[in-house]
Amino acid sequence: MRPQASYDGDAMIGEFDIYGVYFPAFAVFAAVAFILQLAATRLLDACGFYRFVWHRALLDLAIYVILLGIVTAAAATILPLA
Repeated sequence: MRPQASYDGDAMIGEFDIYGVYFPAFAVFAAVAFILQLAATRLLDACGFYRFVWHRALLDLAIYVILLGIVTAAAATILPLA
Protein backbone atom coordinates (compact mmCIF):
# COMPACT_ATOMS: atom_id res chain seq x y z
CA MET A 1 0.00 0.00 0.00
CA ARG A 2 1.37 3.38 -1.02
CA PRO A 3 1.23 6.36 1.30
CA GLN A 4 -1.08 9.08 0.06
CA ALA A 5 0.43 12.36 -0.94
CA SER A 6 -0.77 15.22 1.15
CA TYR A 7 -1.83 18.43 -0.57
CA ASP A 8 -0.68 21.71 0.85
CA GLY A 9 -3.06 24.51 -0.11
CA ASP A 10 -0.27 27.11 -0.13
CA ALA A 11 1.73 25.33 -2.84
CA MET A 12 -0.31 26.64 -5.79
CA ILE A 13 1.45 28.01 -8.80
CA GLY A 14 0.64 31.69 -9.22
CA GLU A 15 -0.66 33.24 -12.36
CA PHE A 16 -1.42 36.73 -13.58
CA ASP A 17 -4.75 37.63 -15.17
CA ILE A 18 -4.25 40.25 -17.87
CA TYR A 19 -7.56 41.07 -19.56
CA GLY A 20 -8.80 37.52 -19.19
CA VAL A 21 -5.59 35.86 -20.38
CA TYR A 22 -3.76 33.90 -17.70
CA PHE A 23 0.02 34.01 -17.72
CA PRO A 24 2.16 31.82 -15.47
CA ALA A 25 3.97 33.83 -12.82
CA PHE A 26 7.34 32.47 -13.89
CA ALA A 27 6.79 33.70 -17.47
CA VAL A 28 6.09 37.19 -16.16
CA PHE A 29 9.16 37.03 -13.92
CA ALA A 30 11.27 35.88 -16.88
CA ALA A 31 10.04 38.82 -18.97
CA VAL A 32 10.85 41.28 -16.19
CA ALA A 33 14.31 39.76 -15.78
CA PHE A 34 14.86 40.00 -19.55
CA ILE A 35 14.00 43.70 -19.57
CA LEU A 36 16.36 44.29 -16.64
CA GLN A 37 19.05 42.29 -18.43
CA LEU A 38 18.68 44.47 -21.53
CA ALA A 39 19.17 47.57 -19.40
CA ALA A 40 22.19 46.06 -17.64
CA THR A 41 23.70 45.01 -20.96
CA ARG A 42 23.35 48.51 -22.39
CA LEU A 43 24.89 50.00 -19.26
CA LEU A 44 27.85 47.61 -19.35
CA ASP A 45 28.32 48.23 -23.07
CA ALA A 46 28.27 52.01 -22.57
CA CYS A 47 30.87 51.73 -19.80
CA GLY A 48 33.16 49.62 -21.96
CA PHE A 49 33.07 46.66 -19.58
CA TYR A 50 32.80 44.11 -22.39
CA ARG A 51 36.38 44.83 -23.45
CA PHE A 52 37.53 42.83 -20.42
CA VAL A 53 35.14 39.91 -20.94
CA TRP A 54 36.26 36.69 -22.59
CA HIS A 55 32.86 35.46 -23.76
CA ARG A 56 30.13 38.07 -23.94
CA ALA A 57 27.26 35.62 -24.51
CA LEU A 58 28.14 33.61 -21.41
CA LEU A 59 28.29 36.76 -19.31
CA ASP A 60 24.92 37.89 -20.65
CA LEU A 61 23.42 34.50 -19.83
CA ALA A 62 24.90 34.62 -16.32
CA ILE A 63 23.51 38.12 -15.76
CA TYR A 64 20.07 36.95 -16.93
CA VAL A 65 20.07 33.92 -14.62
CA ILE A 66 21.14 36.03 -11.66
CA LEU A 67 18.47 38.65 -12.39
CA LEU A 68 15.83 35.95 -12.82
CA GLY A 69 16.72 34.56 -9.40
CA ILE A 70 16.55 38.01 -7.84
CA VAL A 71 13.19 38.81 -9.46
CA THR A 72 11.73 35.45 -8.46
CA ALA A 73 12.97 35.75 -4.87
CA ALA A 74 11.70 39.32 -4.58
CA ALA A 75 8.32 38.39 -6.01
CA ALA A 76 8.01 35.43 -3.67
CA THR A 77 8.31 37.74 -0.68
CA ILE A 78 6.19 40.57 -2.10
CA LEU A 79 3.42 38.78 -3.99
CA PRO A 80 1.23 36.17 -2.31
CA LEU A 81 0.76 34.15 -5.52
CA ALA A 82 4.33 33.09 -6.26
